[in-house]
Amino acid sequence: MLTTSSVPQTWIWKGYPICYVSEGNNGPAVVLIHGFGASWGHWRKNIPELAKHCRVFALDLIGFGGSAKPKPSPEMGYTFETWGEQIADFCREIVQESAFLVGNSIGCIAVMQAAIDYPDIVREIALLNCSLRLLHDRKRSELPWYRNYGSSVVQELLKYSWFNQFFFNLLATPKTVKKVLLQAYKRDEAVTDELVEMLLKPAQDQGAVEVFAAFTRYSQGPLPEDLLPKLPCLAIILWGTNDPWEPIEIAEQFQHYSTVKQFIRLEGVGHCPQDEAPELVNPILLDWIVGAGVRISD
Repeated sequence: MLTTSSVPQTWIWKGYPICYVSEGNNGPAVVLIHGFGASWGHWRKNIPELAKHCRVFALDLIGFGGSAKPKPSPEMGYTFETWGEQIADFCREIVQESAFLVGNSIGCIAVMQAAIDYPDIVREIALLNCSLRLLHDRKRSELPWYRNYGSSVVQELLKYSWFNQFFFNLLATPKTVKKVLLQAYKRDEAVTDELVEMLLKPAQDQGAVEVFAAFTRYSQGPLPEDLLPKLPCLAIILWGTNDPWEPIEIAEQFQHYSTVKQFIRLEGVGHCPQDEAPELVNPILLDWIVGAGVRISD
């Protein structure tokens, strides 16, 4: 599998070091945004192909990957508004032009928030297995109490630092991470030691536990159905049919929004199609850019 050899670079945002990579010298700008607990490396199988025709950037959201992980505070909240602002500033300062924004999982919510709050930085967006935010307060209010009870207890316990560390230590092990990935991915062969190590490494950084707890407790903010009708641009949606966390039966309702110009099923693929099935995702993304009337470089 072709993977990127790009060297991570540092951008200072609000005084904090932010990690990103860039590849490609010509064509339209494309910015890739990872999901929860991931980093730019989750796009390592996509960057080289897209960079043959585009200027490609993959950004670590603050709190994740190689980016800073400051303690949550009133000035630095781990919310989609924060990440939307980060993406917009990145486009203005580093990309220096409006871009095609591509997200996976919670990265989809972040790119939609960026597009709505800062429409000048976006051309169109692509959403790959968007987080449905099923633990959101509004979603949980619709569930029977016995299905909501366990997650509510965990979120309440995550207010306490001793539990944060205990819970995080249980999860941040190679065995547990691999088990979770084998649930999220349909193709077992895509769950490699390289992938497990890539996701675990940032967990050793100072502040990682606090960021994990802050976002796990974050059950407010926007839902995808709040954002889709407000988009100032068109969107395409790609969805792995075997995603165990974000059911495609719910997601298919999104294709009826006027801002969604295409909903594409990816058969036999799980939650992270860009990593699990890049041979399917990469051509779709390139066709999408061409279909938006943008000439890509040879």
